[in-house]
Amino acid sequence: MYSIDSSKFSLDAAGVAGFFGGDETLSAMATVHLYRGRRWLGWYNSPGSYTVAKRYGQLANSRFWDGLFPGPNFEPAEAFGLDGKPGPRYVASLSGTDMATGHLAYLTIQISRELKDVTVQGEPSTETLPAAVTVIHVGNAGTDMERVEMMSAHHALLATIPITVSFATCVSCAIVNDWLAFSLILLGIISSGISCFVIGTARLHLRAPKNVTPGVPPGDGLLLTPRDVVVLIGLEKDVNVITKGQFSLAMSGAKEYRSVGLCSLLLLAQFMLQLLLIPQASLFGQIMFLSSLAASWAYNSFLSSLENEKIQGDLLCKALQVGDGSIKKYNLQSRRSQAVFACSILSDGKETNEDFDAERMLSLFVPNKTKVWGLWRKKVAAQLKSVRPDKSFANVTAEERKDLSDEQYRLLKTFLDDAQLAFNAYRERVRDLRSTRNSFCEVKEVKEAKDMV
Repeated sequence: MYSIDSSKFSLDAAGVAGFFGGDETLSAMATVHLYRGRRWLGWYNSPGSYTVAKRYGQLANSRFWDGLFPGPNFEPAEAFGLDGKPGPRYVASLSGTDMATGHLAYLTIQISRELKDVTVQGEPSTETLPAAVTVIHVGNAGTDMERVEMMSAHHALLATIPITVSFATCVSCAIVNDWLAFSLILLGIISSGISCFVIGTARLHLRAPKNVTPGVPPGDGLLLTPRDVVVLIGLEKDVNVITKGQFSLAMSGAKEYRSVGLCSLLLLAQFMLQLLLIPQASLFGQIMFLSSLAASWAYNSFLSSLENEKIQGDLLCKALQVGDGSIKKYNLQSRRSQAVFACSILSDGKETNEDFDAERMLSLFVPNKTKVWGLWRKKVAAQLKSVRPDKSFANVTAEERKDLSDEQYRLLKTFLDDAQLAFNAYRERVRDLRSTRNSFCEVKEVKEAKDMV
């Protein structure tokens, strides 16, 4: 009678053990700081140990670790995808700040792209590529976010599947006396569990400048991308969280991070032992080993499909008290209409403020240095600075008309008509925008009152 234990056929699983599923395992490991309880749920025989060891071994910073895991020494937040993405340009409408931003502003742009937009009424005379304006009223942000893991129950339940499969295959190998496969599966469980626990002990913080100069104006401004724009409304200290803040991981053992280096060394040892010894196990043991890897790979693939950047964006919104009512997105049909709509929002209540340079803000959208565009920016800026409620953009004086050719005059009239349509669309929604700001202020006052109590 043929027995699977006595078969001389061997599955060469050596390559699979160390390399298969490395990218998925890295993505899954990056979620360990984003979900509550995730660090306790790494006890399964995970594939890709060599890839994980090589990546996170670079966190350890000493001559010994640099020799063992060569490459740049990343900061923990950057190594786990919580920092490092360049953000858009930020221009403040009152303080004059013009700066490049970082990872949190990048997340803000990603948040705006996921929103459903409202198409602004009033068709322009010429339609170009659509351009969106997202308005975010930034809430009262703290300067430090102690814990942000938010693992839901179904994630914990799903983690029991690879854990159960790994231990079941391990016990099955012991039942048939295949102690070699038993030991290698158990080694994978232990090395993965310890690594997940050690790395998961790091706490995620939201760092931002704690103090601002007394008397500084509000931080209202624009996050600019080649097509869309995000209007930030809020106090300077709160907007600073987006423009100057960052996620950081408080990990024990800084700056050497020896515990992470030891975990990487353990994962590397797991890879070497499985590489050499799995082909020596019985066919049944090899099947059990591959089964545990397959279940773990499926779970890691699930975790990597959860879009870490979206999760980070949700955490940022929660920290800044940005709810559904304090963020809105509008779709316009041209860049110039976008400019007028966004600058109308920034000018609301600040028409007489000398620091608000409407013409400069408009030039961020349409910097064209021609006679028509220069006159267009001048006339639109004058209306944005006017306190009159019935603003009219289409009037061209006789003196202005005299300096323009017929073609230039027709072009200017077309652009000014579009500006009027965009402002009218803003005026139709100004009550909604102001009510959003007022409701945010009420929530902020309630929170501050509770904090005082």
